[in-house]
Amino acid sequence: MTDTSIESVYTEDFLLGGRILIRQPREGYRVAIDPIFLAASIDVGPGHTILDVGAGVGAASLCLATRRDDIKITAVELLREHVRYSVDNVNLNNLRDRVEVLHGDLLSPPPRLAAGTFTHVMANPPYLEAARGRLSTNPMKATANHESTADLDQWAKFCLLMVKPKGTVTFIYRADRLPEILTYFSGKLGDIVVYPLWPGKHKSAKRILVRGVKNSSGTLRLMPGMVLHQEDGKFTPEAESVLRNGEALNILKER
Repeated sequence: MTDTSIESVYTEDFLLGGRILIRQPREGYRVAIDPIFLAASIDVGPGHTILDVGAGVGAASLCLATRRDDIKITAVELLREHVRYSVDNVNLNNLRDRVEVLHGDLLSPPPRLAAGTFTHVMANPPYLEAARGRLSTNPMKATANHESTADLDQWAKFCLLMVKPKGTVTFIYRADRLPEILTYFSGKLGDIVVYPLWPGKHKSAKRILVRGVKNSSGTLRLMPGMVLHQEDGKFTPEAESVLRNGEALNILKER
């Protein structure tokens, strides 16, 4: 008989140089560097509340909660299996006092999520439109990579709804969809910052961090960003400081 228990289909891996133990599906969605950089970019302070939208297996929430012990994070995720992994990961890392995981669809959010109550909202939305690219046969990977019930516009609207006035909304996303993000944020967020993550010197950015402030009229800034890899393929010291040491990423800092 084939063992179909969850124990037979997950791996245990480490983030932030071993500071975080994370269980994740052996097949399907796997944590990459994006949620780590997303968490690192959130400028948190004492008593801040953070909503992690589309939390997956909880990587961004765990990374942020590990960096600060005086904040509260609510993670909301659509896929029940990912929710189970997230809850397990919160418990494995003894972060129950800082991270709460909720199952819910952003089009029909859990009643416990009150609009306009979070200091920061962060999201790593699916990168592909519903009709673009080949849909994975693995339902977890398909939902993580492709827009399903909600498109990018609806992700933006939900995040804007949940954040407090003068709070921040931060996305990590594909660089080639930047015009869409700016269209959805225009007139609703100010002080927008675009921070490219360059895979290497003289290479086009594939990922960007985009952050804005609700009810602000500040102008948009395009920052120098960060180069992730050296010529030999290894991470740059700056990238290592985020990925292994868990350091915060100041996306407003000039080089």
